[in-house]
Amino acid sequence: MTEDPGRAVAHEEGSLPSGLYWQGWTVADPVGVVVLVHGAHEHGGRYAHVAERLGAAGYAGYAADHPGHGRSPGRRGDLVSLDAAVAGVATLARTAADRHPGVPLFVYGHSLGGLVALQYLTGTPHERVAGGVVSAPALDTSTATPVQRVLAPVLSRLAPGLGVLTLDPETVSRDPEVVAAYRADPLNHTGKMLARTGTAIMLGAAGMPARLRSLTLPLLVIHGGADRLMPPSASEVVRAHAASPDLTVRVYEGLFHEPHNEPEKDEVLADVVAWLDAHRTTAAPSA
Repeated sequence: MTEDPGRAVAHEEGSLPSGLYWQGWTVADPVGVVVLVHGAHEHGGRYAHVAERLGAAGYAGYAADHPGHGRSPGRRGDLVSLDAAVAGVATLARTAADRHPGVPLFVYGHSLGGLVALQYLTGTPHERVAGGVVSAPALDTSTATPVQRVLAPVLSRLAPGLGVLTLDPETVSRDPEVVAAYRADPLNHTGKMLARTGTAIMLGAAGMPARLRSLTLPLLVIHGGADRLMPPSASEVVRAHAASPDLTVRVYEGLFHEPHNEPEKDEVLADVVAWLDAHRTTAAPSA
């Protein structure tokens, strides 16, 4: 489909029954719907430019803020659990499907959002989900020692609010304007990662290889080759274990953690749109 930069994209917002904040970027007569799943310590609003690019290609976009993130309730940075984040994605996907009948659904998850998206896709995704795009998925557990893996659940229960890890904003992008905006954004969590959030990520990543063996949906995995926050080896976990016969892993040499926010973002998002276009036309139509 030819992209139309002038296509009208309407912004909406609301709350899910759970209280999680959501927003949507909708277009008239969409060819598909993309549920955007953000990473740790950020929020769905940072994907507005991604949704607008998708809108120019005819896709409606939706994003919910995870528990403890953005405009959603909860202690700042406290994911609560991976299941809570997945439940938000599942509810938003159902909402989007009801609002846009007859078109395929896709899930686009970045970093922690990539892990959440994979957890959702390897569970019971909506029947109209036609595939997923996963960016720099949080699947690397190589830095955790066996002792840390044993102690993490205990620490998560006894001191869930303990700060255990600092995320460096300089790692998100090579574009200084993106880094400056990230630092200045009041909806981002700038404190340390909390023990409960870190444990949820670590345990989810550890269990993902086994779950991926049941994943047969089409999947596009993208990663920055110079990602210092989540090494490209994390995406190789998907390549090694996913059962999907339609799997593409694309590493962009020299790019940092957020390919969609790098100076080369136009190329990256053009690749994503091309993949979505190829897979929406092969998706089985349904009500």
